[in-house]
Amino acid sequence: MEKQYLIDEMELSESWRLFRIIGEFVEGVEEMHDIGQAVSIFGSARMKPDDPYYQKTVKIAGMLAENGFTVITGGGGGIMEAANKGAAEKNGKSVGLNIVLPMEQAPNPYSNIKVEFNYFFIRKVMFIKYAMAYVIMPGGFGTLDELFEAVTLIQTKRVKPLPVILFGSEYWGGLVEWIKARLLEDKLISPGDLDILKVTDDPEEILKIVKEVAALIS
Repeated sequence: MEKQYLIDEMELSESWRLFRIIGEFVEGVEEMHDIGQAVSIFGSARMKPDDPYYQKTVKIAGMLAENGFTVITGGGGGIMEAANKGAAEKNGKSVGLNIVLPMEQAPNPYSNIKVEFNYFFIRKVMFIKYAMAYVIMPGGFGTLDELFEAVTLIQTKRVKPLPVILFGSEYWGGLVEWIKARLLEDKLISPGDLDILKVTDDPEEILKIVKEVAALIS
């Protein structure tokens, strides 16, 4: 079915593809508009349940759900599965924004609100638009794409200055040091841009940050 979709998509004219894009935006907005205060959790689809980061993600999502926050993920396996699982186990809202891919991603069973997308850029809009904080667990190119999408929108004031929390100083420390050594030193970003990123190894600190944001915007 996915293969047939890709063939159909290639055969669409540009104008008809616009209608499909608009329809996908409408469906996303209808499903997401009343999910309440939410946190988007990004991370690798390849993490296994015995990985410490998977287990930490379950804990973080559970803590958020216990405190009334909706958890949003990409709906797939790995870190996404862990976050949806953690929220669902605490009877919280667990949103999975699944992407149709020819090979890699299948929806995990833990999201109790499921929305399926064919276009990455529409899915990313939903991640950003409906969250009040972004938690970035270790991941690959997709995770980096979502991380820098959020940072760029905040930097350019396209969205509110919401926290982007990098969990795992060992994993993210090298990237942050590179940003300081190259982008900041070469004046390609402003010193204040670094304040967008918050690095932590403590799930309790994530909850504290999210609660502070919730108090400001409620």
